[in-house]
Amino acid sequence: QVQLVESGGGLVQPGGSLRLACAASGRTFGSYVMAWFRQAPGKEREFVARFSRSGSSTYYTDSVKGRFTISRDNAKNTMDLQMNSLKPEDTAVYYCAESRLLQPVTTTHYDYWGQGTQVTVSS
Repeated sequence: QVQLVESGGGLVQPGGSLRLACAASGRTFGSYVMAWFRQAPGKEREFVARFSRSGSSTYYTDSVKGRFTISRDNAKNTMDLQMNSLKPEDTAVYYCAESRLLQPVTTTHYDYWGQGTQVTVSS
């Protein structure tokens, strides 16, 4: 059974940084599309960033481009999300997810999800 566990959330002031981590277990890490999503209170879960299946390409939603960076370590089965220049509108529960599809588009295309980690950006 695949298990994804996020960590690293917390409270940070606007302009600050946080680094989230996602640890995967239960299968080989490198053969799936790995992504980060987030869900703010009262809003739908939204895509943040992901790797291509090969891991050679990355994709970001426009609102985080230039501020967030995803990275992965296949040997350690981990994926990180470095978040810089955080804004109050980045406040959300952040989830890592895994898809067996080549180019997943919606949340329904992802097969496994972590439990989420809360990120709060506030002064």
